[in-house]
Amino acid sequence: MLDLICLLKSRHESVLSSRSSGEVALRRVLAENLQSLAFAEAFLQRPDIRQNGQHLPHPLQIAVMGPTQAGKSTIINQLLQGCVAEPSPLAGYTIHPQGFHVDLEPERTTWADGYFKAYRRMERDDLPRDRYDCWTLDAVQVSPDNPLRGRMVWDTPDFDSVDAAAYQSAVLRVAALADVILLVVSKDKYADLAVWKLLKLLEPLAQPTLICLNKLEPASRTTITESLRHKWQETRQDALPAIIPVPYVDNPGIDEPAVLDHERQQLWAALRQALGQVQRKRQQGRASVLAAIHRDNWLEPVRAEYRWACEWQALVAESRTDAMTYYRTGYLDHPQHYETFRQALRQLLSLLEMPGLSVVLTGTREAVTWIPRQVLRLGQAERNRRQSATPGSEATILLQAFQHQLTRLQDRLLEKREDDGVHQGGWLELGRLLAAERPALSAEFEAGMGRYTEDFQAEIARTAQGLYQALEQDPVLLNSLRALRVGTDAGALALALYTAGLGWQDLVIAPAMLSLTTLLTETALGYQLERAVAQLRARQAEAVSRLFEQTVCEHLGRLPASLDPTRYFNIPPDTLKAMETCFSGA
Repeated sequence: MLDLICLLKSRHESVLSSRSSGEVALRRVLAENLQSLAFAEAFLQRPDIRQNGQHLPHPLQIAVMGPTQAGKSTIINQLLQGCVAEPSPLAGYTIHPQGFHVDLEPERTTWADGYFKAYRRMERDDLPRDRYDCWTLDAVQVSPDNPLRGRMVWDTPDFDSVDAAAYQSAVLRVAALADVILLVVSKDKYADLAVWKLLKLLEPLAQPTLICLNKLEPASRTTITESLRHKWQETRQDALPAIIPVPYVDNPGIDEPAVLDHERQQLWAALRQALGQVQRKRQQGRASVLAAIHRDNWLEPVRAEYRWACEWQALVAESRTDAMTYYRTGYLDHPQHYETFRQALRQLLSLLEMPGLSVVLTGTREAVTWIPRQVLRLGQAERNRRQSATPGSEATILLQAFQHQLTRLQDRLLEKREDDGVHQGGWLELGRLLAAERPALSAEFEAGMGRYTEDFQAEIARTAQGLYQALEQDPVLLNSLRALRVGTDAGALALALYTAGLGWQDLVIAPAMLSLTTLLTETALGYQLERAVAQLRARQAEAVSRLFEQTVCEHLGRLPASLDPTRYFNIPPDTLKAMETCFSGA
């Protein structure tokens, strides 16, 4: 559990630090999660109840906590019977954890260096004001009747000032270490939201708690105490702790310790009772309770990132559907533009040439048309290029479908940016990346088009061969078509001789294809012809779908991996599943 929480916490920190101040909703969620994650991490890193493998447990820990100007340091001085903590009228004066080991041998405190290893231990007088990753630990001597003898007491920074976020982790680390919580609040601060958020965070650990209502005027004592009771019952499910009121003393001429001796005795008595309730072995299982309570909050940003990634993949799939619809409408299902089946019929005409006689006609045709064919061959590359750019040609429609796909995807990204406040930055980044990748995508798609056109010739030949094999089952029809082929060739050959071969393909192929299609449609093979057309279209649609998938969609699907990794959790699915299970509390 500790490893998973540390991983999740580090990813939260990375994402929070990289997100802009404009992403308010996400930053707020991440900051709140970091508070509970840091608390859980610290609790799981507490020293074992046996110190360094010895039979001597580390001392019980009392954390004195509270908001600014609550008087925490003053209360500690009262408890420890001396001026050990430094009070100040300045808000947020204490910014480092300050520990006091009370009548303890130094070796009983060595574990603290390991627990605070991410912080620098310093002498109290040397604690800097410009850095927060420091802590101190001092020895204190008290009277024999002091219930804090043999314990460790911690004075903590506030958790509600402007700078509190900078030293929040240190406060939470002390809170997680505590066996007993002493909350110090004043009449001005006891109802603050920050106080009750902290108490709610601490609740799963079930630490014995007592509340010191400090700086309380006698006239308001009953009212504030009753109000505090109600706030506790609204916030926490456990029993109301002891509440010790401490009066406000504003006369510097009065001996404050003497005046507050009665309250100190009350605090000591409450602390004795709380320390007697500590059950460390039971506390070991409280981490699971804490994780179960916060699991959904911790993992929701990660789940949302998965949903965002899945939504992007859905947009990519949607864009392929748009492209295929454009291609089908503009070419595959268009009665004038669809040329592929006519290519198959041309190959079928070649298969229908009559053996023997066809050799003579073919040789004569080749001889008559040799010169114009050589001239035409010189410009074949240019003709192919122009044919690709011809409106209605398959190449033109494919390029148009590709551009339509990317344009439509850019529009959808713009819509997502406007609608999705949490991942607005992510949609913006994807839009920019898509625009930058567009030239590379175009080149990749055009290269894929060339491979598709070349590879699909085999499908066209297979269709022609299938029709020819069907004709072989009907010899009469086959011979009729062959005769038609010879007659068409002979008539066209005469015209080719007259025109020196110019336009021979139009003179031979076009009439032959029209006659062939008519005969096939009007015979019993008409169903076979329709089926061949449908099958060829289906295979062509499948091939073009693969073209878009392999050259465009796969590239687009990998775009999120090119984004700045510090802005995203990037937690693998199996790790997320492990977190789901581990944090379930089962």
